[in-house]
Amino acid sequence: MNRTSYKFQIENIDEFKTQLLFWAQQYKTAIWLDSNNYQQKYSSFDAVLAVDAVSEIKTDYNNAFQKLKNYQTEVRDYIFGYLSYDLKNDIENLQSNNFDGLHFPELYFFQPKKLIFIKNHTVEIKYLTKFSSEIKTDLNKINQSKVNSQKPTSNQIKIKLRIHKDEYFWKINSVLNHIHQGDIYEANFCQEFYSENSIINPVEVYQHLNKISKPPFATFLKLEDNYLLSASPERYIKKEGTTVISQPIKGTAKRAASAKEDLKLIAELETNPKERAENIMIVDLVRNDLSRSAVKGSVKVDELCKVYTFKQVHQLISTISCKVNANIHPVDIIKDTFPMGSMTGAPKISAMKIIEELEETKRGLYSGAVGYITPNGDFDFNVIIRSILYNKFKKYVSYSVGGAITAQSIPEKEYEECLLKAQAMKQVLLS
Repeated sequence: MNRTSYKFQIENIDEFKTQLLFWAQQYKTAIWLDSNNYQQKYSSFDAVLAVDAVSEIKTDYNNAFQKLKNYQTEVRDYIFGYLSYDLKNDIENLQSNNFDGLHFPELYFFQPKKLIFIKNHTVEIKYLTKFSSEIKTDLNKINQSKVNSQKPTSNQIKIKLRIHKDEYFWKINSVLNHIHQGDIYEANFCQEFYSENSIINPVEVYQHLNKISKPPFATFLKLEDNYLLSASPERYIKKEGTTVISQPIKGTAKRAASAKEDLKLIAELETNPKERAENIMIVDLVRNDLSRSAVKGSVKVDELCKVYTFKQVHQLISTISCKVNANIHPVDIIKDTFPMGSMTGAPKISAMKIIEELEETKRGLYSGAVGYITPNGDFDFNVIIRSILYNKFKKYVSYSVGGAITAQSIPEKEYEECLLKAQAMKQVLLS
């Protein structure tokens, strides 16, 4: 598919990003990905906006990966979209029968008419060639774009817990019983916070969440009345040429008010046996997942339990890489590693079965992934955590948080970690 490219320099990138986001609201479909200039080795660009679908795939989990494979093969262009957690049911003999208040499609990808990439101070526009005459008009509209007049977020939002504290402790002890019986080594158990009959301004909420978090994998996704407002710090998987990397997060510590205390917390997290055990178990799982697609003997751990610091928390992140054959289909690599190990557990299938039994909410897009595949089969996907999901039609707002449960887990500490992770989402909804 031919695209017309047009590049130019811009001085005030932050202002241009804001204008782009507001301009994008006129379209039924939009995905905005922003690295917030976070210093990381593997980014291909600083930000990208994809809008206005000329073709799309929207499906439930049944044969979803084959449908996506066929779609990507046919289009051979940029496609942007998401994979919900419940696509696990396409890969394994699993089910998702828990309550769903959001009702997002389980898989959605689209071929954008209009693409705008940002790298440093360079903006590159890539429109499908037959729409290239719209570039100049759109740039004028973007430069004139102002804050829209959507109803602001109400501070009357009432946030409820799907699982209350005593029940949470009971469920964590159930996970621990499974671990002690040898059914699993680790499981990522999640709980939902939600608000019914609520109206929010998605752009306003996203901007506030992004401002207080500044994560490397921020996402604003609009699919008609469905919105994802994400401050994710985690990459799921990236392919560039014949190299594939995955960067699971496991291990969390709070930030401190002073730099001295912060350094102490970093050192404690780096050497914490329980947090390292969480991370290393998932590293082994990811190595196994990658080996299904990898050139034999090419899987390696590039970073093990390295501390990365974000505005809200410190995290332990590991980087695992491998080489793949040039002719492998990108969707096959994704299918071989999905869902990501950091959001499931080990062994993966047993953990997913136990998660389904004990959690009260269908995960849907939470702990799934948003990203893109390029015309030559490269891709990059994040992990949907630290995120607010909103169904505008149903007036339903949701955010979920979770943590890895291992034999060393203390239920009270796990609950405190959940509240720490939920802090940013709660703050932006109630402020």
